[in-house]
Amino acid sequence: MDDNKYSSFWQGVVADTLHCGAGCSLADLIGPWIFLVFPFTIFNNYTFGEWTLDYFLALLTGVTFQYAAISPMMNEKGVKVWLRALKIDFLSLSSWQIGMYGWMALVIFVWFGRLSPTTPEFWFMMQIAMCCGFITAYPVNWWLVKVGIKMGM
Repeated sequence: MDDNKYSSFWQGVVADTLHCGAGCSLADLIGPWIFLVFPFTIFNNYTFGEWTLDYFLALLTGVTFQYAAISPMMNEKGVKVWLRALKIDFLSLSSWQIGMYGWMALVIFVWFGRLSPTTPEFWFMMQIAMCCGFITAYPVNWWLVKVGIKMGM
């Protein structure tokens, strides 16, 4: 009997993608507030500085979530499990962030300019960015499950 709780492959991939998105979303909720207090530039641009902070927070959060999920299944702890968690989440999380940053690049560099996390407009655009992140991460998660790097939910 299949231990997959979803009736079809695509539903399991949706769950995997949303698991990835949870780490990204949490980091992208926390990162802008940290950046308000400790801003810095990359390539003389605050947006690139903030995205760098958010990406590393997302990677740290996502890999930690993945570690917590796989550590009991692997029945061990330590560096080996952390590296496995990084391998599982790196592409998935990076593809989510690419979708988010693609949308936010349009928002910031084309339409509105930099938005402050103290405004509802910022958070509305971030909700759309999360949807874009899901769209770009879903095919990557599909592939990761298909080739066995990630276990299907």
